[in-house]
Amino acid sequence: MKPYLLHGAVLVAAIAVAAQAAPRSISIEKPWARETVEGQAAGGGFMTIVNNGQREDQLVSASSPASHEVQIHTMSMDGGVMRMRQLTDGLSIPAKGKVELKPRGLHIMFIGLKKPLRPGTSVPVTLKFRHTGSMTAQFKVQAMTAPVPMGGSK
Repeated sequence: MKPYLLHGAVLVAAIAVAAQAAPRSISIEKPWARETVEGQAAGGGFMTIVNNGQREDQLVSASSPASHEVQIHTMSMDGGVMRMRQLTDGLSIPAKGKVELKPRGLHIMFIGLKKPLRPGTSVPVTLKFRHTGSMTAQFKVQAMTAPVPMGGSK
């Protein structure tokens, strides 16, 4: 191997290690999902996404082994009718800001659940961000009657 190729390979490896060691500007707080019943095809996931970075980032997609698809949704009321809409362009997370995904608002939808979500279990969800890349969060499944999780647990 030529010396300059060896030095290039070492440089690339060093950059990769440094990138992995660098703190991420995005963090996920309080990820949770609501319990589902037998035969229910979809479920909701909620969290707070915190961006400590100097530039806006964007949640562009999500996936989970618990469902065939995971979509990013918004919810609104229109004349007393709940309307959910997929955010096909993703969800912006402002620099030095946060976005809360919660019931009756922004959320992720587990589409085509492979089995019911049961309280006391966790669902892994891989979140893909435009700048930060991918990260996996464990969504704790809460009973239907449980209050919305509070506090700073991650």
